[in-house]
Amino acid sequence: MQLLLLHSDFIEYEALKKTPVAETVPPEQMKGRLEEVLAVFMAVEKVDETNPKGAASQAVSEIADVYGKVKAESIMLYPYAHLSPNLSKPDTAVAVMKAVETGLRQKGYTVKRAPFGFYKSFNIRCKGHPLSELSRRIIAGKKGETGEEAGESKALKAEKELKSSWHILDTKGELIDPKKFNFKPYKSLKIFYDYETKGTRTAEKEPPHVRLMKDMELVDYEPGSDSGNLRWYPKGSIIKRLLETHVNNLLSDYGVMQVETPIMYDFHHPALSKYLHRFPARQYTIKSDDKELFLRFSACFGQYLMKHDMTISYRALPLRLYELTHYSFRREQSGELSGLKRLRAFTMPDMHTLCADMDQARSEFIDQFKLSMQWMDDIGVEYGVAIRILKSFYDANLEFVQSLAALVDRPILIELWDERFFYFVMKFEFTINDALKKSSTLSTVQIDVENTERFDITYVDESGEKQSPLMLHASISGSIDRNLYAILEYQAMRSMKGEKPMLPVWLSPTQLRLIPVGDSHIQVCRDVLSELESQNIRVDIDDESETVGKKIRRAEKEWTPYIAVIGDREAESGDLTVRIRSEGGVQKTLSKEELIARIRAETAGKPYLPLPLNRLLSKRPQFR
Repeated sequence: MQLLLLHSDFIEYEALKKTPVAETVPPEQMKGRLEEVLAVFMAVEKVDETNPKGAASQAVSEIADVYGKVKAESIMLYPYAHLSPNLSKPDTAVAVMKAVETGLRQKGYTVKRAPFGFYKSFNIRCKGHPLSELSRRIIAGKKGETGEEAGESKALKAEKELKSSWHILDTKGELIDPKKFNFKPYKSLKIFYDYETKGTRTAEKEPPHVRLMKDMELVDYEPGSDSGNLRWYPKGSIIKRLLETHVNNLLSDYGVMQVETPIMYDFHHPALSKYLHRFPARQYTIKSDDKELFLRFSACFGQYLMKHDMTISYRALPLRLYELTHYSFRREQSGELSGLKRLRAFTMPDMHTLCADMDQARSEFIDQFKLSMQWMDDIGVEYGVAIRILKSFYDANLEFVQSLAALVDRPILIELWDERFFYFVMKFEFTINDALKKSSTLSTVQIDVENTERFDITYVDESGEKQSPLMLHASISGSIDRNLYAILEYQAMRSMKGEKPMLPVWLSPTQLRLIPVGDSHIQVCRDVLSELESQNIRVDIDDESETVGKKIRRAEKEWTPYIAVIGDREAESGDLTVRIRSEGGVQKTLSKEELIARIRAETAGKPYLPLPLNRLLSKRPQFR
């Protein structure tokens, strides 16, 4: 059975015309309206014919669970065949829907059921909060496929039962009980600690970055796709591509070999199927011929199989393979999906490093830790650090762990595991807090002690003998999509403090906005644009027929870092009167050379891409 559950202000329907399979209903059921309602669109499937009572019972439980979470006041059951291509027989569908209706009434809910087998008109107004649109697939005897147990690996289940203890490692290398640690100078660390130990991933309300990503025409939801799959507009796309290019460049300089691998793999591949249960993620599955396939949730699979087929000498170690995955897929729970924070399809830079021994692994770990620090500085956000580590490994590598705290020069949140279930013995995470006091991971590196043996990945040592290396899993940036979430949330929090939010200049779609005082100044703006654009600066011109004040406000709303108004004085002198966002909007008179030097200094070492839209605002479409 397929269910689509919409928490709505109201739903109303009217049955207009019978189909050959229409049920007989009393006149009062031919139309209806409920308010503050959980509208449940239902499609009973062939699989439900084997156990209709079980399917109905489980549907009642799923609907009741969502009803409680969204705090609706009534339930509308609405047959909707379009949810599935594998529909049950009509009599089974009617019987199951009646059983669901009865089961919900017995629980004391206000329920109305739209009749089966009629062409109906309906109106609905969905509330639009993060939990207002959910889907479930019911198979009798199993949890709903998008429920908490859906598609879970053994690792996901173990993660819920994992026993660990939490500590703070201070800058002196001392391990402190969080209850005794002074969090006052480290408010963001306290938020991070509280989230990890008491928080929930489910979004109770919409985080600020969602409104920002829409209003700024960066990213939006895609109603024609599955939840958690987004559309990127030109300004969002250039930010994403700049982030991708920068992490590619960083890793190229670090000495990686970039590869590409497939996005889908055989569920029953002997090595892959075991690994699936060691990685905490939910999968999308598809059928192809006689194979059951899953969409990758990381680049691990392809790189493992590639390394298995390679001949590797000890002289090639450490050996680094890297892929920028467009896309990786994780079927996250519906209640956890919220804007750019947690997606079902995302872009992830994945690097795997083979190391001869633990000494080499520790050395690479430190280098990749430093690269991640550079990345976080480049995107301009505050971050915290967590290390999750097997207690026995921590005890054996204390100085190594302490050196990481010294590198970042701040206290670190430590999670010590009593036992190891995952394939790694240690990982670090660089995390950010958002405006809702929830935390998310960006950069991360893991020390894997299992998978080279599982996938028979070997190298030949000095004696000509085959050995199993260790392997580091790294994403120096973390998900590219989540980086934009981190930047927008950080800037939203700055705005709440009365500061001007802004993107780093190297990521700003428009770096300089030129505003002509009148039509006679547009050509001067064109000349300035040509000169600065030749210096790899993204410049556009607001040539709309509006006041200068309104044009400045528009540029401010777009977080444009530099705004120059050009009138007679600027046309005659050749200098520019520039409003500088990073300095609170102060105006300075700068020569073109001074402005070029300033922007180039702020973008040094970062990639450049040309303006993604027409240079004249009057010729741009609106995407929302």
